[in-house]
Amino acid sequence: MEKLLQWRNQRQDRLPMLLYGARQVGKTFAMHKLAAAEFKNAVYVNFEEDQRIGEYFQTEIRADAILSVLEKYYNTQIIADQTLIIFDEIQMCERALTSLKYFAEEAPEYHVIAGGSLLGVALKREQFSFPVGKVRMLTMYPMDFEEYLWAKGKELLADEIRKHFAENTVMAAGLHQDAMQEYRHYCITGGMPAVVKADLAKDAVLTQEEIRQMILNAYIADMAKYAQEKETVKIFAAYDSLPVQLARDSKKFQYKLIKSGARASQYGDSIDWLVQAGIVNKCSKCTQGFMPPAAFQDLSAFKLYYSDLGLLSARTGMTELSLLAQDSERFRGIYAENYTACALRANGYELLYWESEGTAEVDFLIVREGCVIPVECRAGDHVKAKSLMVYREKYAPAYSIRISGRNFGMADGIQSVPLYAVFCI
Repeated sequence: MEKLLQWRNQRQDRLPMLLYGARQVGKTFAMHKLAAAEFKNAVYVNFEEDQRIGEYFQTEIRADAILSVLEKYYNTQIIADQTLIIFDEIQMCERALTSLKYFAEEAPEYHVIAGGSLLGVALKREQFSFPVGKVRMLTMYPMDFEEYLWAKGKELLADEIRKHFAENTVMAAGLHQDAMQEYRHYCITGGMPAVVKADLAKDAVLTQEEIRQMILNAYIADMAKYAQEKETVKIFAAYDSLPVQLARDSKKFQYKLIKSGARASQYGDSIDWLVQAGIVNKCSKCTQGFMPPAAFQDLSAFKLYYSDLGLLSARTGMTELSLLAQDSERFRGIYAENYTACALRANGYELLYWESEGTAEVDFLIVREGCVIPVECRAGDHVKAKSLMVYREKYAPAYSIRISGRNFGMADGIQSVPLYAVFCI
């Protein structure tokens, strides 16, 4: 919302805003909230619910023509700087997406914001070009752990976590345990706003478990709706293999786990579809720990993580109690790593990991202040990690980060970050 307010108040060189993100992360809610708080009125166009309006975009899409159509169609006056024009589910109308270019060039005084869930996979790029350089893009993710604490009315706990991270001081034992308990619950609910809302409500019509399953089913339905028929089966098969992929000691994605004999040439496009739809996060392998790490990627090796922990728990059937069971140590590790991937991605990091000839592997590499920082992730208090030592001896990073169930601290160049504090990185 802060970024949307900055865009609203920008007086020069303002471009239309394109709000991107997976389904159910809150894009429509955010656009309506901005309209109610900052504008006298709004014109809300939903290209999925009302396909007739899309027909008016098939002829003239210059800004003045579109403004005239919208005023007549919705019987309302559009006033520059007072009316917010909302194009929702814009992936259903490619010409509407192209029209953003003309608003940028011909009518920058108007506020136009568009939302889309499957832009990367639904657009027929060969017919209509993306308005490169003519829109400002902002990606929304599921609520991170800090936002989850805010929703639960635990702003003070979130502030304490940020304070101790900044100062690198030990958190009081009671607060540490409270935060770890909230983290474990978040591992099951995830950060989809509707799920969190149902989890907090005492008289919710649907439980958070039911909503998580509904969202998972909706994502699967999108595979059939927005993919070509011959690709749908492959996309679902690749997505369905994720729990098996994550359960292996080496989480590198293996095509043979989709089905025997599967190859990258068969399933590469399916995996790209899942990534572009925001359903999974892709973590690419790096072979070196030098700057810039992206230059040392091995594009043939990668890991896939669920984009939301609630989808992971809905797919695996895990509950908070089962996650705490003694025989669930491996799954606690899977959840901790997937959680860290989501948190880093939401903070704008490109997801990368390091591997050295199959002998050592560091979960994540991030770039901070011009340095490559290795990040190891552990689910519990046992934090010995041979791979991190191998990396440090080889590349001598400025420092390392170890995420675990332990409290804050710094020892031997390794910064200890509790699992609940990853949003601070």
